[in-house]
Amino acid sequence: MPDYCDLAPGHPFHGPYHDHEYGFPVNEDDVLFERLVLEINQAGLSWLTVLKKREAFNAAFEGFVVPRVAAYDDRERKRLLNDAGIIRNRLKVDAAIHNANVVQGLQKEHGSFKAWLDLHHPLSLDEWVRLFKRTFRFTGPEIVNELLMSTGYLPGAHRDDCPVQARILASHPPWSQG
Repeated sequence: MPDYCDLAPGHPFHGPYHDHEYGFPVNEDDVLFERLVLEINQAGLSWLTVLKKREAFNAAFEGFVVPRVAAYDDRERKRLLNDAGIIRNRLKVDAAIHNANVVQGLQKEHGSFKAWLDLHHPLSLDEWVRLFKRTFRFTGPEIVNELLMSTGYLPGAHRDDCPVQARILASHPPWSQG
């Protein structure tokens, strides 16, 4: 059965994500937060659905700027739930706002969301899942695995024979540092 490295190249949505984002280290907290929100919204749906709605998510969540989303109130929650461009699921919207507040707390305590991730690296997937479940909302094993693979904390985003894998290794993702 073909995997992502076989299916994504040349695809209008999967291709750019596969070639330029998936598995590469992420240093910016707003981008890490975006990936968390997108992975949460993928639950029960296809990644293609999320990628097609990514621009709408970016607009709806105002660029995923953590303090801005953390300040969302009931009016903003209602706006999001009425936005047909995104996935209108109350649990997922509530998780995004709650998790923005959590990230903001991590930034105050550790300097950044990335610093918090770095502090805990390396962990096994099971350990990461337990940590995320204690820390965030709506973060099961698949969400945590994909988030951490997509941001370079866990290996497995690409096969060793995928041309993108060499570029990822050259960017020194956390998983390759042991």
